[in-house]
Amino acid sequence: MRTAMAGEWTRRQFVAGLAAAGVVARGGVAAWAQTGLTGEAALRELMAGNERYVAGKMSSFQEDLKILKEKTVSKQEPFAAVLSCADSRVPVEIIFDQSIGHLFVTRVAGNMVTPEIIASLEYGVAVLGVKAILVMGHSNCGAISASIAAKAVPGQISVLYQHLMPGIAEAKGDLPQAIRMNAAYQAKLLAKGSTVIAKAIKDDGVKVASGTYDLGTGKVTLGD
Repeated sequence: MRTAMAGEWTRRQFVAGLAAAGVVARGGVAAWAQTGLTGEAALRELMAGNERYVAGKMSSFQEDLKILKEKTVSKQEPFAAVLSCADSRVPVEIIFDQSIGHLFVTRVAGNMVTPEIIASLEYGVAVLGVKAILVMGHSNCGAISASIAAKAVPGQISVLYQHLMPGIAEAKGDLPQAIRMNAAYQAKLLAKGSTVIAKAIKDDGVKVASGTYDLGTGKVTLGD
C-alpha cells in the first residue's frame, strides 16, 4: 500500500511540476506552448541552417550566449529533434547553424532506434513540442562499416549489429548505400514503432525524415 501511494505521489509531483513549468495539456499529452512552426517549416529551417553552415555564413554564434543560457535555464523549446551518430565529427548544432535551446539531440553509434532513443524522442514530441525529427547518418560511418564486416569485436560493441543489420541488408556491402538505407530504415522504425510519434504525425503534422551528412562537404542531403 505504501509503495502504491508513494508511486501515486511521485506521479502527482511530476504533473504538478509540468504545470508549474508552463506545460499545457494537448490531447491528453503534456506539451510546451510552442512556436507556430509546422513540421514542414521546421524541416526547412534545419536545412536552411545547413546551407548557411556549408556557405560559411553561420549566424547562430552572433547571439549573446550568456543571455541565451539565461533564457533556457528553466525551460527548453526546441523546434526540431535530430537522431545522430555519436561520431565526434558530427557536431549537430553547428551543422545546422543552431544555438542553445533550438534542437533536441539524441546520439548513439549508428544513429539507431532503441527503446531508450524512442523514449527520448517521444519526450521531445509530447512534452517539448518539436515539429520535426531528422534521423541523420553520415559518410564513413564506423558503426555501419563494422556491421557490414560483422567481425568479432571486444566488449559490447557487437550489440550494435542487431539494430543496424536489418536496415543495411539490401545494400550488399556498399557502405554509402548502407548508410543511407540505415537512416531511412531507422526513421521508418521510429515513425511506426512509437504510438506517440505516429499520433503526432497524424494529428499535428510532425515530420519524420532521414538524411545523410557528408563529412567532406558539410552538406546534409535528405532521403527520398
